[in-house]
Amino acid sequence: MPIFGHISYYRPGDMLENRLALSRAGLHRPPRTGVSGSEAEGADSIILADQYEDDDFQEAVITYSGSGGRNPRTGKQTTHQQMTGRNVMLRRSLETGRPVRVFRKINDETGSGYRYEGLYRVVDAMYETGKAGFLVWKFRLVPESFKLQPRLLL
Repeated sequence: MPIFGHISYYRPGDMLENRLALSRAGLHRPPRTGVSGSEAEGADSIILADQYEDDDFQEAVITYSGSGGRNPRTGKQTTHQQMTGRNVMLRRSLETGRPVRVFRKINDETGSGYRYEGLYRVVDAMYETGKAGFLVWKFRLVPESFKLQPRLLL
């Protein structure tokens, strides 16, 4: 069952060493795929890993390419994407407005791993021609302001 929002004490900027660590912490359950969630409730988390040529990661807006239609060996888009599976999860997030945890794959001079970017909301879904000439789903996400729930201190 998907959990939406922050989990435990993890907050934006936290780094985890690999996908298995994300899965074990319950932050992004599937150890391989880039979208976690359910078709009925929506996506609870995504990973930005620069694997799709139509992805565009800006500071204030993320354009996250849908899944499907890629050649598994070359990573190139070879067919149109369909509104199935993980694409349905992202569309459902657009419909519900539930927050999505975003993680970015980091591999630079400071180290490597997965950094928690924070909570985002899916605000748009477009089905348009991608760079390879095939129709791809593109989901636009914007950051949600960081809000902690009030706690009763005893």
